[in-house]
Amino acid sequence: MDRHTFDPGPIAKVECHRDNDRWTLVLVRELRHPPEKVWAALTEADQLNQWSPFAADRDLDRTGEATLTMIDGEVSQAVPATVLLAEPPNVLEYTWGDDLLRWELESSTTGTQLTLRHTLDNRDHLPKVAAGWHICLVVAEQLLTGDPIGVIRGRDAMEFGWQDLRDAYAGSLGAAGTT
Repeated sequence: MDRHTFDPGPIAKVECHRDNDRWTLVLVRELRHPPEKVWAALTEADQLNQWSPFAADRDLDRTGEATLTMIDGEVSQAVPATVLLAEPPNVLEYTWGDDLLRWELESSTTGTQLTLRHTLDNRDHLPKVAAGWHICLVVAEQLLTGDPIGVIRGRDAMEFGWQDLRDAYAGSLGAAGTT
């Protein structure tokens, strides 16, 4: 796969849970790589910058403050973050502004079952968040395979199926997400 033949594939298994005034998106993906390799992609700043929606100012493999800079073309926005839990290669949890992200990695017969729990305030944003992470994780899989296609984030994602994914996730989650 390359950028010209990019296909995000079908939506992943998702759920949403309410916790008082907040919502948690639970997205589960199967990756064809061992947890240690996936852990490195989730925590090493140089790898994150090749697939995630942000660039990290440091590796995320230890607790403490960090800055995650959202990048959308020429526009960037630094967002404060705190790594709350780093248990290699199984659990990574950090804040990202007001959001909370928890990555859980379990060994599976084909590699790693990755579960992302992304907690945020607005339920209608869940399909958008799911679509964004979906594309990012397809890019991460290509990076881990050794066949990187380049980061796809921000408005660029619109050219790679983001809107269709958002609509499909909205249907799966029973959330609006299309406004």
